[in-house]
Amino acid sequence: MNTRSFNTPSAKKEEVQHGWYVVDATNQIAGRLFTRIAAVLRGKHKPSFTPHVDCGDNVIVVNADKIRFTGKKLDGKEYVRYTGYPGGQRRETARSLMDRKPESVIEIGVRGMLPKNKLGNAMIKKLFVYAEAEHPHQAQKPEPFNF
Repeated sequence: MNTRSFNTPSAKKEEVQHGWYVVDATNQIAGRLFTRIAAVLRGKHKPSFTPHVDCGDNVIVVNADKIRFTGKKLDGKEYVRYTGYPGGQRRETARSLMDRKPESVIEIGVRGMLPKNKLGNAMIKKLFVYAEAEHPHQAQKPEPFNF
């Protein structure tokens, strides 16, 4: 039996450095943008990725009102929510949600691609979405993240 051991280093919560990235959503296809943002929030772009540790970075998304949907998704895609009351199921198309609150389209899409547990809740808190080109996070010196 071989006595050598090759241990892959596992990231620890205290050692992880969280960077800041800004993403411009202008003319980006919605689903492809969401998967890339979710990968950065999880930390899969880093060589020290560890599935059970929040090793992802903070992501600022600007121009959220300028994302694109392919095909007929703008009118055919529905976002369903439930108010908690009998008969309280509400449906809204992607077009009306983009007109009313374009930030929530990105938040809902990215949230669905993160883990459904405490770790996923911590990761989604590192996502900041703005409909315009300005954001209040200049002090963190975010770097542009190009896909």
